Amino acid sequence: MGPFSRRAILVAFSAFLFGGTATAQDYPSRPVKIVVPFPAGGSNDIIARIVAQKLGERTGQTFLIENRAGAGGNIGADAVATSEPDGHTLLLTAPPPLTINAALYKNLPYDPAKAFAPVALVAAVPIVLAVHPSVEASNVRELIALAKAKPGTINFGSSGNGSTNHLAGELLKTMTGINIVHLPYRGAAPAMNDLIAGHIPMMFDNIPAVLPQVQAKTIKAIAVAGAKRANALSDVPTVAESGVPGFEASAWFALVAPAKTPAPVLAKLESEVDAILKMPDVQKRFTELGAEPGNISGTAFAQFLSEETAKWTKIIQSSGATVN
Repeated sequence: MGPFSRRAILVAFSAFLFGGTATAQDYPSRPVKIVVPFPAGGSNDIIARIVAQKLGERTGQTFLIENRAGAGGNIGADAVATSEPDGHTLLLTAPPPLTINAALYKNLPYDPAKAFAPVALVAAVPIVLAVHPSVEASNVRELIALAKAKPGTINFGSSGNGSTNHLAGELLKTMTGINIVHLPYRGAAPAMNDLIAGHIPMMFDNIPAVLPQVQAKTIKAIAVAGAKRANALSDVPTVAESGVPGFEASAWFALVAPAKTPAPVLAKLESEVDAILKMPDVQKRFTELGAEPGNISGTAFAQFLSEETAKWTKIIQSSGATVN
């Protein structure tokens, strides 16, 4: 290799190295759009707005929320997947577009495993198994026994086909062998209303919606679906503690960027999000919502997404869950 070739390589390497550093220093250079692929007003939207506000304060640049709902989150996710990979368009989403929908939808317009660069798990929200007070079960063991005594007669509601709340019910069916019937609703609120009214006997739902009703004694919380008990319902055992070892289902919200976003930009985003999640006022607000700050990013977060995808794909395939 001649001196010119070596010099050219050194110049190219220097441009890459220092250009990447400059990118991190200069980012963001204009307003950043954070796409939320679900309607305004829900947990996903609220969490995203908290993060956007803090990112704006820390960087001195505007972070705007754009709600692009539809197709179980696929419309908004695809818009980010096909955007310029420069860190100025991001996706903050619940699990379906990243770990669930590929197994549910035919001809998904993007590949979740290849379309995004993971940034961080922003928040985790416990899912709670709740029943109407008239249900003769005060714990999971009694509910399983009731379902086995009356196969096919007990319904469970959810916020819709393919939601984490729906799949939590499918997971319970798969792991216990019970026959309960899924009733999808157009959102968690109408399902919760029917649970309170006694029109459905049970449902899995996120703790922000469950907690006020438990406190008002309009419903009973009999188990937490996650791997550990929820801080806001510390006296309620997990499903795993209640006779279904290995059961784990949780809702979470993640920040990702388009694939090929420069590594320095991703590193800066990871650092900023990590700092935000450690702020006392953010932690207080998350606690009020029943959420817990996320604690993984980068490679560890990518591994988490891979494991979640494998888990839910297996559950979807074994349960036969579908979308309309």
